[in-house]
Amino acid sequence: MHNLTKKISIPLLVAALCLIAFISIALSISDNQIHRFDAVLIDLIQGMESPGMTRFMQFFTWIGSELQVVVITVIVMLILYVFLRHKRELLFLAIVLAGSTLLNAVIKLIFQRARPTINRIIEVSGYSFPSGHSMAAFSLYGGLAFLIWKHIPTFTGRVCMIAASGAFILMIGISRIYLGVHYPSDVVGGYFLSGCWLFTCIWFYRRFLQRMSELQARSLA
Repeated sequence: MHNLTKKISIPLLVAALCLIAFISIALSISDNQIHRFDAVLIDLIQGMESPGMTRFMQFFTWIGSELQVVVITVIVMLILYVFLRHKRELLFLAIVLAGSTLLNAVIKLIFQRARPTINRIIEVSGYSFPSGHSMAAFSLYGGLAFLIWKHIPTFTGRVCMIAASGAFILMIGISRIYLGVHYPSDVVGGYFLSGCWLFTCIWFYRRFLQRMSELQARSLA
């Protein structure tokens, strides 16, 4: 029982660390202390600009856009419900994505940070902090990695799954910096805020499963 409680508390600890990191970035933005960090990464990432790289980055931005995230989510939910009959996992993923979207909208209204104006390759509207693409990517692919983990029997398969999820999350965030529509601190802040929300949901989800298991054990006793 002690080991189970310890395992359940790990997601809450990670969520707390993500929240602290997000607050630190948010305060740095408010105090204009993070511009050097942004400038260095912008120069590094946009220094790779070429026609081929632009098409590559536009693809990842397209994958992380609202419509594509909705389509991928619907397909995943259909697979979970129709083929695997995992109704609880379907509800978990829906809450993670809906909550992430709401958090992004609220925080953007609070900070109202203007988007970068230099070397912008594509045009988008709205506020900059935190990056909605980064939050959606972290919530979707991070949530999927959590749900799929237990269904992959081999260590190699799990490593490949985590690597693929991490690559999509990272490249979607980098694409927003490359295309000139987000500061690096927007992307990193989005990762930490979405991470806080995702691991909080994981904690509640595990607590829910534990409670259901205890109720079933009592009913059979």
